[in-house]
Amino acid sequence: MKDPHQYSKVPKGRLSRLSKLGSLASRVATGMVAEGVKQLASGHRPKASELLLTPKNAQRVADQLAQLRGAAMKVGQLLSMDAGDLLPKELTELLSRLQADAKPMPISQLNHVLIANWGEDWQDKFAQFSFYPVAAASIGQVHRAKTKDGRDIALKIQYPGIGESIDSDVHNVSTLLNVSGLIPKSIDVSELLDEAKKQLHAEANYQKEAQYLKQFRQLLSDDARFLIPDIYDDLTCETILAMSFVEGIEIEQLAKQPQAVRDEVMALAFTLLFKEVFEFRLVQTDPNFANYRYNLTTNQFILLDFGATREYPEHVSEGYRQLMTGAVKNDRGSMLNALKQIGFFHQHIEDVAQQAVVNLCVEACEPLAFDGVYDFGVTEMGKRIRDAGSALSMNSGYWHTPPADAIFLHRKLGGLYLLAAKLKARVNVHALFKPYMR
Repeated sequence: MKDPHQYSKVPKGRLSRLSKLGSLASRVATGMVAEGVKQLASGHRPKASELLLTPKNAQRVADQLAQLRGAAMKVGQLLSMDAGDLLPKELTELLSRLQADAKPMPISQLNHVLIANWGEDWQDKFAQFSFYPVAAASIGQVHRAKTKDGRDIALKIQYPGIGESIDSDVHNVSTLLNVSGLIPKSIDVSELLDEAKKQLHAEANYQKEAQYLKQFRQLLSDDARFLIPDIYDDLTCETILAMSFVEGIEIEQLAKQPQAVRDEVMALAFTLLFKEVFEFRLVQTDPNFANYRYNLTTNQFILLDFGATREYPEHVSEGYRQLMTGAVKNDRGSMLNALKQIGFFHQHIEDVAQQAVVNLCVEACEPLAFDGVYDFGVTEMGKRIRDAGSALSMNSGYWHTPPADAIFLHRKLGGLYLLAAKLKARVNVHALFKPYMR
């Protein structure tokens, strides 16, 4: 785990969190002035955008969002994934670090959280409790412990004040990014941010997450290839989630494993996605690699986090079945109708723009349409999707806001593609999808 000196207290009150963002804005402005003087002295007259987007200013933004954690950090993660192709490279790279760059809270603050939830005598429940977290993310951090009755558990403990700060954090961060010019004015992220608020409120309710975890355990109970922890209700509350501790290595570490292992893991990941969308209509939409582990001894794909679980209505699920089937069959008319069924194009959008969106979907469905083993290690699909998405978004006549269900599902699919590329996996995605074709 991280050096204890890297721990930082989570600002809890609304005013203290706002002041952190205010001081960030002033430091960004100060950095602009300093950089401007430096460039003028060297004979270069810089544009304002060049001054805003210096690596130091982008670093300040990323570091401050990481210190605030919660919604502030999550907004940075969302923007890095959903608008990453549109944001300047320097900001995108730094925001992407927020995927797993939270600083844990100090032990004194952790103890206060545990007393607030379990009472002054909370330690009486445990034979052993590690005060140093095994993981720290945007909403909470994870600790390992053993109860006096012998249970080996993982405790996800929420940072204090996170739930109450969601709406104001999202508003403050979006204001900061817009006013500072770090997001181009041509990009409208308001709907994405509104949806982020809803999603974050759901993620901050650990009792709700516990229900989803139990639901997935039931849905996958007859498939031993997947492993989901048990929930311990006696220790779980709205801001503490108690689960059985499961052994497994981080999914990214599988890059060192033999090709067959990497291929099997990604085949399981795509198998699960298709089950979620077409059978369960219940999708864990957070693509963060930290949500997965793999047990090399039992060959089980481990699912750890269900905070971003989203229920999908039948018309959206069937719309994606039709969209993907249309891509496999090269039926663009069927794909266009499927997009409309999902909820695209509810705003007025030109026919040529609709076809451009279909083109983008054709690119994104390439692994499904390819009848054979698709090699994610050599494909340039990601670059083609980025280029097509950037061109689409920068054309004002083409701009439209996708439905929220689509945004979150595309994040999940994009995350699987990124993981498959990182592992250089070879997967017959076409064969995995074929049973769901209509």
